[in-house]
Amino acid sequence: MTEVYDLHCHSTASDGALSPAELVQRAHQHGVTALALTDHDTMAGIAEAKATAIATGIRLIAGIELSASWQDKCFHIVGLGVDPAYAPLAQATNNLQKIRLERAEKIAGKLEKKRIPGALKAVKKAAGDGMITRTHFADFLLSQNHVSSQQEAFDRYLAKGKPAYVATVWAELELAVNWITGAGGIAVLAHPLRYKLTANWMKRLLTAFKDAGGQGIEVVTGRINTDEIKLAADYAARFQLAGSMGSDFHSQVNPWVELGRLASLPGNIKPVWELLG
Repeated sequence: MTEVYDLHCHSTASDGALSPAELVQRAHQHGVTALALTDHDTMAGIAEAKATAIATGIRLIAGIELSASWQDKCFHIVGLGVDPAYAPLAQATNNLQKIRLERAEKIAGKLEKKRIPGALKAVKKAAGDGMITRTHFADFLLSQNHVSSQQEAFDRYLAKGKPAYVATVWAELELAVNWITGAGGIAVLAHPLRYKLTANWMKRLLTAFKDAGGQGIEVVTGRINTDEIKLAADYAARFQLAGSMGSDFHSQVNPWVELGRLASLPGNIKPVWELLG
């Protein structure tokens, strides 16, 4: 049987629309055989996802997507095959939850000044026990007809330089990678082209990432074209990083991003799943 990998997706434990169980069920329906649940800064959905994975026959890979700071920039590091019981990583997620709540309070305050009340109560309700992310605010702005799409919410209010943007200091890159590797996982730089770095900055980032213990880079994502796959693969080859692939699925509402609907990993790149036990 041909294996179908999707190593980056989100559930209601962070900013996804489906519960961990529903997410695994949908992955199964779309032919995925190995799925990594990589919620933002939390592993709260792993146990539920694992139970459904056992029932459906999917191989579930425990994962996480950590926010990390490097050179005053924010990057996302996916951890694959992590042990949710690893104490330093579990404590880190607790601290990150506090950081996200503080950020949410500041974002809501800025929206209040723009005469948009009620955001904090709404995003807390939407997130439940999960992590509050800017996507929750985008959904709130959309639901209140302040914008016509999630993207417009970021473009007008939530992106860097916009009225409700809040700069956040996350864990340093090296520390985030150490949490992942300490938990027995593989650290993967998520969606590398989304940061819009120059070639020189990307070289510096990947050098620092690999020096910290990073082993992989996402080569194939849910929103990438052939030229971008080639560029990401070139970075993987140049820095001797394993290639990963993941849809970054959040919601069934977006028709362009679907679980398991991914291009093939280039044949000259070592697959990251070969590093997993």
